[in-house]
Amino acid sequence: MNLYDRFVLPRLIHLTCSARPNMRQREKLVPLARGRVLEVGIGSGLNLPFYDAGLITEVCGLDPARELTEMAAAAAQDVPFTVELVSAGAEQIPLEGDQFDTVVLTYTLCTIPDSELALSEIARVLKPQGRLLFCEHGLAPDASVRRWQDRIDPIWRRLGGGCRLNRNIPEVIRGGGFEITGMETMYIPGWRPASFNYWGVATVR
Repeated sequence: MNLYDRFVLPRLIHLTCSARPNMRQREKLVPLARGRVLEVGIGSGLNLPFYDAGLITEVCGLDPARELTEMAAAAAQDVPFTVELVSAGAEQIPLEGDQFDTVVLTYTLCTIPDSELALSEIARVLKPQGRLLFCEHGLAPDASVRRWQDRIDPIWRRLGGGCRLNRNIPEVIRGGGFEITGMETMYIPGWRPASFNYWGVATVR
């Protein structure tokens, strides 16, 4: 790991993901979580304040970046529920299957190298009636914005820890074995190539 990835990138991710429009999106989605929760890509713990402590029993936070999970550990001190942190990637979740009522994904699918494998792992650890809550940026509906996404994406990925600007989020989720039961979309305030958001609920097919 180079110095950029170790010292600069975690802080850059935290700063970008904590922008006010992104936090408003988290506030819409995260309170819908119920029961035992797995948050894939917990990062620096930005979602933790938005969980409804009366509706969840605990949050297990998964992330491969130790620098970010250290920030999440600090954030976990301020919430009234148990938070367990696991340093691992989503493509191989080191947890038993059929144990989570809710899986939460916020601004995470864009960075996972093998999203299909990750979603199959998410399906494995969800209980049969469990739900996936997602909020992601991705492929824009406007051709002019999509062209910029395609042009910038190779450089963006290198600087942004693998983040993809132009992933078709509904296609990725459905391709991973899920059925989307409700979804909303919009441009949130910000730089348009990175601001088209998809958020909603999905269940295993």
